[in-house]
Amino acid sequence: MKYSQKIVLKNGKEAYLRNGVASDGNAVFENFNLTHAETDYLLSYPDENSFNSEQEGQFLEQKTESTNEIEIIAFVDDKVVGTAGIEAVGTKYKVKHRAEFGISVSREYWGLGIGRALMEACIKCAKEAGYVQLELNAVAENTRAISLYKKEGFVEYGRNPKGFNSRTSGFQEVVYMLLEL
Repeated sequence: MKYSQKIVLKNGKEAYLRNGVASDGNAVFENFNLTHAETDYLLSYPDENSFNSEQEGQFLEQKTESTNEIEIIAFVDDKVVGTAGIEAVGTKYKVKHRAEFGISVSREYWGLGIGRALMEACIKCAKEAGYVQLELNAVAENTRAISLYKKEGFVEYGRNPKGFNSRTSGFQEVVYMLLEL
């Protein structure tokens, strides 16, 4: 899928959101490692990154060529500051109407509207791809993110009290949320 949009952030700077391409591989790889070190609310740690720079580029290219999945990158001053994407839950008939949403933004850029813009872009792409439902998981302690998701129409449909096992704080409750498109 392809996507492109310019937005003005709360600090007056401009951000450019677009689908990732192979040449973005190294910058996205570095941003992944940064964002996954800055917070304990994401699924993995930097040392668990299953891609190297080249593989990241291949992943981005696959998403760009996909008709129903995407990885969107947020740039500020030509620097990758966040990513978000949608991925099919599966291809079987019983689940092909569902997609998963994931997002990360560099701490330095929190609170500027990048997360909201990335989420809205992914929702738009999910609708265009024909999905009926968009799903996400959030650590219950991440109240800022959960509040943002609720403002966009996501609703909670369950919790897992030991959903994540943090290296620093032990078990974290995970909130399951969905948005009917």
